[in-house]
Amino acid sequence: MTLDEIAYNLLNLVRGGQSNQDESISLDQIKFNVRHYRAMFIRRDFARNGYISNHIEQDLGCVDLKIIDGSKCCNLPVGTKVLRTEKPLPRALRLNFQSALTYIGDVTGTKTIPLINSNTIQFLAYDTYTKGRYKAYMIGDYLYIHNADGIDTINIRGVFENPEEVSEFSQCGKQDPDTGEHYTECFDPSNDAYPIPVDMINLINQGITSGELTLLSGTFSDTLNDRAQDPQSQAGGASRPRQQQQNEQ
Repeated sequence: MTLDEIAYNLLNLVRGGQSNQDESISLDQIKFNVRHYRAMFIRRDFARNGYISNHIEQDLGCVDLKIIDGSKCCNLPVGTKVLRTEKPLPRALRLNFQSALTYIGDVTGTKTIPLINSNTIQFLAYDTYTKGRYKAYMIGDYLYIHNADGIDTINIRGVFENPEEVSEFSQCGKQDPDTGEHYTECFDPSNDAYPIPVDMINLINQGITSGELTLLSGTFSDTLNDRAQDPQSQAGGASRPRQQQQNEQ
C-alpha cells in the first residue's frame, strides 16, 4: 500500500466512506501521524524482537562522496582532507543505543564499512590491526569516510524517519536520452509501497483513530458546498438545511 492509500483508508474509516471535496480533515495531517506511529511501532518491535525486516529498509542507491577540509569552520582550514557525502542523509530511526543505518559499504552492497563514533577517529592511528581500513562516522546529517583512498561512491541502506525523503536519492534505472544518465528515484511516494509491514498498518489505524483523529472525527463535512460546517443532527431527527432554518426564523 502507498502512503496515499493508507491515508485515504484512515479518512474513510473516520467518515464512514462519505468524505467529500470540502473535507475538514487534512490528508497531510493524517500522513504526518502515519509517519509518527510507524516510527514508534518499528522502534518498539525492534526493542522486543531485535530484528529489522527488509520490508521497512530503504536503499539510497549510489551515494556520492566529495573531498572537503576537515575543519568545521569555513575560515579556519586545518589542511586535512576528508570524504563526506555530497547531500545530507535522511534521518534514520533511533533504535536501542544505535542508529537504524543497516548498511554502509561499497556499491556492490556486500562489503561493509563499520560505522563508529566520531570521537574515536583520533585513536584509530594506534589501532594495530584495523588502522588502515575504511571507517564511517556521522557528524550531523552527513556521513564521513575515514581512510577513503580509492572510493568516491558508497551504498547506504537504513530505516528512515521520513521515507519520502529517500526520493531525493537515485539508483540505476532507465537511461535519459538527453543526458545519457541512468536515473530512477529510490522511492516514489505516489507509486511505491510504503516501507511498513501490512500487519503494522492495523496498529497504526487503531492508534490514530482512537487518538489524534478522535476530536477531528467530531467535526462535520460541508455537504452544502458553502465552505462552512454543516449543522449538527438534532435529538429529534436529522439536521435541516441551513437555508430552511433561516427561513423558519
